[in-house]
Amino acid sequence: MRLTQGAFSFLPDLTDEQIIKQIAYAISKNWSINIEHTEDPHPRNSYWELWGLPLFDINDTATVMYEINSCRKQNPNVYIKINAFDNTRGIESCVLSFIIDRPAYEPGFELVRTEDVGRNQRYCFRSYATFKPEGSRY
Repeated sequence: MRLTQGAFSFLPDLTDEQIIKQIAYAISKNWSINIEHTEDPHPRNSYWELWGLPLFDINDTATVMYEINSCRKQNPNVYIKINAFDNTRGIESCVLSFIIDRPAYEPGFELVRTEDVGRNQRYCFRSYATFKPEGSRY
């Protein structure tokens, strides 16, 4: 199963050259960039771990690629994504988000059904990755 979250999620994985072009576009718009990673890619897990500090006022793609490569080196076999934020309206709003790295094996999700009051059925998704302890999921 292939996780499909964010922009470009239905396309093949982006090459570093394509990632650089997206970063250059974000820089041209004066967007701030941050890099995040996680072992738990559940669609409602909006709290991925932040890599370093957000990159404000960046003028070149090499700085962002250096941070991406550092994150890749320290966190192999996890999901890594880039987010770009626009603060022109006085608030930080995410305008671009896409996954740049993923584990070689993506276990997918299980559908959990439980009975509720009045024989109602409730459904939720749970990532198979979370069955293992953190740090040993992939």
